[in-house]
Parts: sequence; C-alpha cells; structure tokens
Amino acid sequence: MSTSCRCFRPGCTFVAVVVSLIIGVITAFLRITGTITFAPVFLWALFGVSVVLLAVTLISGALSREGCCEGLCSIITALLLGVVGTILLTIVFLNLEFAIASVIGAILTGALLFFFFLAVTSTTCLVRCFFNCNN
Repeated sequence: MSTSCRCFRPGCTFVAVVVSLIIGVITAFLRITGTITFAPVFLWALFGVSVVLLAVTLISGALSREGCCEGLCSIITALLLGVVGTILLTIVFLNLEFAIASVIGAILTGALLFFFFLAVTSTTCLVRCFFNCNN
C-alpha cells in the first residue's frame, strides 16, 4: 500500500466503522421519530448472533497465530468492540424499559445497531483477511 495522499485507500476496518456509524445514526433518528421499535425477540436474536460472533473471534484468534494480513489487530479489536457492545446493550434493553420517543432510548438504540453492524462488518473484514483479499 502506498503512503501517498493521492493513493489513499481506507482500510476495511475504517470502512466498517464509518458504515456502522451511519447505520447507528439513522437508527437513532428513526427511533426518536417513533418509526421503529424493537421487540424482545429481535434483541434476543442480536444477543445470539453476537455470542456466535464472539466464538468466531476466539476461534480465529486461535487459528491465526502467524497473522494473515496487515490489519488483523485492528479487525479483531473492532470485532471484539462490536460484540461486547452489542451483548451489553442487549442486556440493558432486555432488563429496562425505554419510552419509544425517549432521547436516551434513541441514543442507546443507535449505539446498539452501531455495535452490531460493527461486529458484522468486522467479521467480513476478517473473512477477507483470511482469504488474502487485500486489494
């Protein structure tokens, strides 16, 4: 990868964070306007997917001792952040009731979807890394 400013290509993790942030902001906006609500079934599904992604992270860490690509550490960090954030926020949402149009509820909903999509997009980056798709 060239270090020239004209040839800047953002890394997969950077793109994952930006896309997740956009989805989180859109979700918070839709929640504050009352357009979307979450059922407990959806929260349990997010929790289950996050636990599976945590297992994927642990297995991939055990299998890739030598390192497979340049940004593996940032990918694993983003993936762990997304998984842990999703698990913690689903626990919060399953234990507390938030008003539909509450500002705090909207911010936490946006954060939940941000962390979930960060985990999903970081998993995509991890798969690209394992298959050496660095271009």
